[in-house]
Amino acid sequence: MTTATLILNTTDITADDYCVFGKATCFLKNDGEFQQIQVIEPLPSAALEAVLKGIPTSYQLVCALSVGDVLNNNNLVLPSQFPSDTQFCEDFIERMIAAVRTYKRRPEATQHIPKGTIKDDLNFSLDRKRVLNAVNVVRTEDNVKQHSHTHQVL
Repeated sequence: MTTATLILNTTDITADDYCVFGKATCFLKNDGEFQQIQVIEPLPSAALEAVLKGIPTSYQLVCALSVGDVLNNNNLVLPSQFPSDTQFCEDFIERMIAAVRTYKRRPEATQHIPKGTIKDDLNFSLDRKRVLNAVNVVRTEDNVKQHSHTHQVL
């Protein structure tokens, strides 16, 4: 009998657990210019099902792997299924733990893509750019003007 290795002091995540990872095309905005980058992200089960239904997505491919394929001795390892220029997303480990828990909660979602399999026939689209470092600046002109009678008791 093999002993399951716990991941980052979690009691419920092991190296053998199932997770889906996607290669997303994202953008960084620097001085008004967009720089395209490739990012590996864990997909929760609900996001995977939405992507598989054909909604436009920034994911070029998704791949089902075990946690141990991307995390070795609590160090991130880029899986061989992803190009070498792919970067890990921000808060990757925390997001991966959360995604793994969604597959544990809904084990039927693991049937969409068998472990070790790549799916690349997605509805890939860059019509809506995913800008990772976007800053939302709120101005007073953005305030919605309400009608004068809105808060009056009639």
